[in-house]
Amino acid sequence: MSAISRSLASRLQNFVGLETKASLATPDAALLELFGALPSASGVRVTPLTAMTCAPVACAVNAISQALGQLPVHVYQRGAHGSKERAPDHPVYRLLHDEANEWTPATKFKEELVRDALLYRHGGFAEIVRVDGGKPFELIRINPETTPVTVGMSQDGPVYSVQENGKARPIDRQNILHLPSPSLSGLGLAHDAREAIGLLLVLERHANQLFANSARPSSILSVKGTGAVPPSADMLAKIRAAWLAAFGNGKSGGTAVLPSEVDWTPVTLSSVDAEFLATFRFYIEQISRHFRVPPHILYELGRATWGNSEEMNQQFLDGTLMKWISAFEGEVRLKLFDRDERDIYFAEFLTDGFVRANYAARMEGLSKAISARLINPNEGRAVLNMPPYVGGEKYENPNTSTAVAL
Repeated sequence: MSAISRSLASRLQNFVGLETKASLATPDAALLELFGALPSASGVRVTPLTAMTCAPVACAVNAISQALGQLPVHVYQRGAHGSKERAPDHPVYRLLHDEANEWTPATKFKEELVRDALLYRHGGFAEIVRVDGGKPFELIRINPETTPVTVGMSQDGPVYSVQENGKARPIDRQNILHLPSPSLSGLGLAHDAREAIGLLLVLERHANQLFANSARPSSILSVKGTGAVPPSADMLAKIRAAWLAAFGNGKSGGTAVLPSEVDWTPVTLSSVDAEFLATFRFYIEQISRHFRVPPHILYELGRATWGNSEEMNQQFLDGTLMKWISAFEGEVRLKLFDRDERDIYFAEFLTDGFVRANYAARMEGLSKAISARLINPNEGRAVLNMPPYVGGEKYENPNTSTAVAL
């Protein structure tokens, strides 16, 4: 390797923070990812941006990120006997419920941060701007495409730095909101699912070329010759023109009258085409597995019915969204509340919107628990994210005791 190549390799290693020695002949996976050079077996190079051109991936990412963005987040203050009350005067309440900064609503901020965590290697990042001795004032998302973040580890914990104008700017870990990627490989879900994504893109491209470019005709006109003389090109052109004039350009549904020497044969989907569609559905399910979303969220409704759609929505909340909700709430607790505040204040997502279909069953269950004195009315109201009322801490059966005025 020449001195110039060694210098280039060294600078690239320093840029991406590689600790191992990698040459240009045997480059590290992170070096390949830096240049978008991680091809799948199908030959398609899958990056976070190209992954979002795959419809099932875009559907999975948007379903999770948009759901998290739309869920309201409230800051609560703990009270006596396990009660909690909303604390709208706390500065974190405005950042998570109203606006993250002057140009970004809280809903958009949460959605973009989760989308980054779903697609990119290290996850989603936001810088915390503090004023007045450390109070959180703004949350500014760091775009991983234009401002990559390097994550390292030291004896004191994670070390963060961002690349700005060719220079690394360190950020204290308490001033960066980090939503890690759930990727097991450490290279991001777009990398982990690259084989399925690459094949889906190839299948979609093949289908577009096959049907949009008319590679498969809708029917075939077979013309017989006279004796040993085959039909001339002029004769074939005239028959085709006559057929298109009568039945082309949307003129379908009529009755075709053909000469005895002309046979019409429709072209239908073959068993190979059916396997093509089955393969497409299988890889949609593979995307579902990688991103941990139920297939019906990707509009693969082969096993969905009117009877189980309610349970499927609950499955999406429990099996998919709760993981992200817990991660978001945990990071907010560590970074936006200081040590003295964590015992008093906490942030919580309001998920009632996902259980509206089960609202009647939920209310019935709470009513039975209160009547059996397993919980008191204030504990039931806390489950519904409602404030307590005076007298609601008593364990009484409301059906046999005097009603308490709110």
